[in-house]
Amino acid sequence: MSPSARLIWSALGAVSIAFHLWLIFSGLVPNLVSRPLHMALALPWAMLFVARDRVEMISGAVLGAAGLAACLWIAVNADGLSDQYGFLEGDFQLAVAATLLVVVLEMARRAIGWPLPLVALAALAYGLFGQHIPGEFGHPGTPLSSFLGTLTIAEGGLWGSLTAVSVNIVAIFVIFGAVLNAGEAGQGFMNVAAAAAGRLRAGAAKVSVISSALFGSISGSASANVASTGAITLPTMLKLGYPRSLAAAVEAVASSGGQIMPPLMGAGAFVMVELTGTPYTGIMAAALLPAILYFLAVWVGIDGFSLRHDLRGLDADARPATRDVLVTSAFFLVPFSVLLWGMFVSGVTPQYAACLAILAGAVLLLVDGRLSFDWARTLGRVEQTCLGAGKQIATIASIILCASIIIGVLGITGLGVKITSLILSGSGGALWPALLLTALACLILGMEVPTTAAYVICVSVAGPALTELGLTLLQAHLFVFWFALLSTITPPVCGAVFIAAGMVEENWLKVAGHAMALGIGLYLIPLAMIANPDLIALATDPGMAILAAVKVALGLTAVSFAVIAPRRVVLRAGLLVAGGLLLFWPF
Repeated sequence: MSPSARLIWSALGAVSIAFHLWLIFSGLVPNLVSRPLHMALALPWAMLFVARDRVEMISGAVLGAAGLAACLWIAVNADGLSDQYGFLEGDFQLAVAATLLVVVLEMARRAIGWPLPLVALAALAYGLFGQHIPGEFGHPGTPLSSFLGTLTIAEGGLWGSLTAVSVNIVAIFVIFGAVLNAGEAGQGFMNVAAAAAGRLRAGAAKVSVISSALFGSISGSASANVASTGAITLPTMLKLGYPRSLAAAVEAVASSGGQIMPPLMGAGAFVMVELTGTPYTGIMAAALLPAILYFLAVWVGIDGFSLRHDLRGLDADARPATRDVLVTSAFFLVPFSVLLWGMFVSGVTPQYAACLAILAGAVLLLVDGRLSFDWARTLGRVEQTCLGAGKQIATIASIILCASIIIGVLGITGLGVKITSLILSGSGGALWPALLLTALACLILGMEVPTTAAYVICVSVAGPALTELGLTLLQAHLFVFWFALLSTITPPVCGAVFIAAGMVEENWLKVAGHAMALGIGLYLIPLAMIANPDLIALATDPGMAILAAVKVALGLTAVSFAVIAPRRVVLRAGLLVAGGLLLFWPF
C-alpha cells in the first residue's frame, strides 16, 4: 500500500474511531441515525479495502456509493421514517430498501465469503415466497412494502438490536483491542506467559496457552490469535523439537479459547448482553470459571502429550528478564485495570469504561518497553490503530448486518417458532436429545459462518426450545455460544487448525486430530454447564460455583489424561468413567 493510500485509510479509520467514541460520550442519538451511519462508515472498508482486482474495485465503488447514499438518506429522514411504522411509500423507497439489502449481502460476501449471504438470501426468499409452501412451514404472506420496510426503515431487520450491539458496544471494544495491539501489550502477554510457564515441562507449549488466553481476551478471534501469537510460539516449539502437528494443535486450541475468555470474549458476548438482558458484568462472571476450566483441560492435555514426546521448556536465555516482565505487563495491566475499575467500582457502563481504557492505552502508545519515546514510532502505532480498528469494525458490521436480515425474517414470518417446535418434537420433549440436536446444528452452521453469526442464528431458533425444556436463559445462550466455537478445531472446516497447519507446513488432518484431543473441554464443558448449573453462578453464589468448578475440573483432568496419556488401557478406561461421573453425575 502506497504512503498516500495508507494516509487516506488511516484517516477513514480515525473518523470511524471518533464517531463511535462520540456516540458514547454524546448521549442519546436516534437509532435510525447512528446505525445507518455505522454502516456508512463500514462501507469503504468492506467494498474497497478488501477488493482483490480492478473488477471488484469498480463494482465495490458503485455499490459502495449506492449504499452510502441509501444510508445517508435513512439518517437524514429518520424522523419521517419512524412515523411510517415499517411501511414503504412509493417506488423510490422500495429502491432504497432493495439497495440496502443488496449492499449488505455483498458486504458480507466480501468480508467472509458466500455461506452467510446465501443463508440470508434463502431467508429473504422464504419471506417473499413462503406463502406458497404448503403445510405448517409456510406462512400467510406479508405485503412487499411491509416486509422490505420492516427490514430497512424500521428498528427491526438491518437497524435492530443486533446492529445496536455492533454500534454501541462491539465497535468500542474493537477500538480498545486495536489500541492494545498497536502498542507493547502483545509483548507484555508473551513476557508474562514465558516467565510464568517457560521453565516448566512442555513449557513452550504452556507459554502458548497462557499468551493465547491473554491475547485472545482482547482479540476475540481464533484466526487472528493464531496468526499473532503463533508467529512467536510456533517457531519456538519447532526449535525445541516439538512435533509439527502437536505444536500447531496447541496453538489452534489455545487460540480458540479467546472468544470465551473474559474480559472481552469477542463480539458474541456483547450480542449475548442484548439478547438475554444480562449485564455485561454478569456475562463475564458466568463465563469466567468455564473459560478457566477450558484452559486447564488444554494444560493437562499438554502434560499428557509430554509423556509421549520430549517436550522441553524454554531455555534460560529465551525467558525474559524480570524487569522486562514488570514493565511490559503494565502495557495491558493499566488499560485492563481502568476497564475493570470502570465496570466494577465506578459503576459506569462497559462501553464507557472501555472508552476510559482506550484513553489509557492511547497514552501508553507514546513509549516502548524501554520507556523511550519516539515520534515516528508513535505515529506508526496510531496509524496501525486506525487501520486495524477501521477494518475490524467493518468486518463485524458486515457480519452482524447480514445476520440481522435472517433474524428479521424469522421474526416477520414466525419461522423461528416453527423450528423451535420441530426441535421440541424431534427431541421427544426431553432436554438432552434437544441439547444434542442443538449442538449438531451449531457445529454444522459454525463450519460455514463466523462464531457470532452461528451463535445468533442457532440461539434464535433453538434458544426458546431449550428454555422451554427447563434451562435458564443464560444457560441456553452459553451452551449455544460454546458449541458455535466447535468449528474452529473440528473437521471438515476448522479455521484455526488450517491457519496453524499452514504456518508449520503440516498436514491439517494430523493437526486436527491432536487439536480435538487437546480441546476436549470445548466439547464437554458446555454439557457440564447443564449438568452443573452452579458452574455459571459465580456472581450469585460464588461458594457453590467454586465447588462445581472443582468437581468439573477433576472430571476434565481425568478425561483429558485418559484420552491422551500413554498409559495402560484399563487405567485409561477407569479414568474415563470416573471423569464422566464427575462431569455429569449430580452430587
